[in-house]
Amino acid sequence: MTSLHPPTPYLSRPTPPAGAPPPPPATPLPPPSAAALAGPAELPIGECAALIGLDWGDQRHAIALWARATGQVETRELPHSAESVHAWLDQLKIRFGGERVGVAVEASKGAIVAALLEPPWLLIYPVHPATSRRFSTAFTPSGAKGDGPDAQTLLEILRGHRGKLRALLAHDPETRRLGLLAEARRKLVDDRTFLSNQLTSLLKGYYPQALALTGDKRYAPLALAFVEKWPAVELLQRAKPETVRRFYQVHQVRRPAVIKERLALIAAARPLTTDRGLCEVSQLQLHRLVAELRVLARHLTALEEKRAEVFAAHPEAALFRSLPGAGAAMAPRLSVLFGTDRARWLNPGELQTYYGIAPVTEQSGGHKRVHWRWSAPLFARQTLVEWTGQSVKYSRWAKAYYLQQKARQKPHSTIIRSLAFKWLRILWRCWQDRQPYDEARYLAALEKRNPTLF
Repeated sequence: MTSLHPPTPYLSRPTPPAGAPPPPPATPLPPPSAAALAGPAELPIGECAALIGLDWGDQRHAIALWARATGQVETRELPHSAESVHAWLDQLKIRFGGERVGVAVEASKGAIVAALLEPPWLLIYPVHPATSRRFSTAFTPSGAKGDGPDAQTLLEILRGHRGKLRALLAHDPETRRLGLLAEARRKLVDDRTFLSNQLTSLLKGYYPQALALTGDKRYAPLALAFVEKWPAVELLQRAKPETVRRFYQVHQVRRPAVIKERLALIAAARPLTTDRGLCEVSQLQLHRLVAELRVLARHLTALEEKRAEVFAAHPEAALFRSLPGAGAAMAPRLSVLFGTDRARWLNPGELQTYYGIAPVTEQSGGHKRVHWRWSAPLFARQTLVEWTGQSVKYSRWAKAYYLQQKARQKPHSTIIRSLAFKWLRILWRCWQDRQPYDEARYLAALEKRNPTLF
């Protein structure tokens, strides 16, 4: 998708004569004029009263500002605090009378972007760090770097190449809320995986029998309760078989053959090591990991309940619930990729490119190479790839396409990306028409166009 406003000519910064002193620092802002207080003036479409390069730092933030009225560039720094940022924004609003102001920043989300998205007169242009770095080194081959020059680099990119940048369009509040919940859940799941892997590694080192006795999921209630109740082989073998049998039955393991096999394993088990120090410290670590996984599970459950509540009230919920294999986890994530504003994505190609699903072709002379896009929103691309993999299990045409490509010796990852490319065209059409996906209807149309697929 192109930028929010079409590109317009930009004024060039005047070049000072050789030996001229540096421009003076920004002076304090004058009191608001009557025109400023009266409201924003009308500007030609795409024009901005000022353009800003903002280099966001940990302690201080560098700013380079070009004002259309003067054609001059001003530089300054802000201390890192919410108060200083909001005071600066208030000054900009007064100074430019609420006219549009463009800001280039090396971020597309986070606290600073959230703060900059609040004023309706600000246009945020995220610049990829690699773009800024390469632009800077093109004119500074020595590798010199600093916050001030970085802000000026961002400003130069914005002034000279705004037509190639995509203005950040904020989702509606409920879609943003849903997106934050979805990302927070994913982070908790990643934390659970990290702790589960630690627990697996610990058990392999002193108590490997527990891995076979508790199933595949280390974070499952059965697994946590088992190793907490019997944290060592010796303690497990002291338990009566009937006690162990009742434990499994309480935790929904009811098949007699499975319980019998596990009881036989317990009876024949031998400690991997009798090193008292190793076993003692390992048990202490085990109890710590179990406690962390249980706390994480409670927070994950609460977050999933809140996400389900927010998604149930979302205007796009019915549409994305209809997708094969979406489920409780994927349907909210997919809805966030589209949002509610139909003008956000004017055609499916914009989605395919922005989310890194459309391939990239490199050609130089006789050499030609096609590869996937390296720069794309990671979580969004993960969402599309993961859901596409699930759709193969639930969609007849998706499974047929996957098997067809597999028969042609295509790698799994290539097939999934190609299938996601096709799915995005379908999803965009459903989203534009506000119509839930209908597998039977799509199959009927597909059999007319490509009957050899089935």
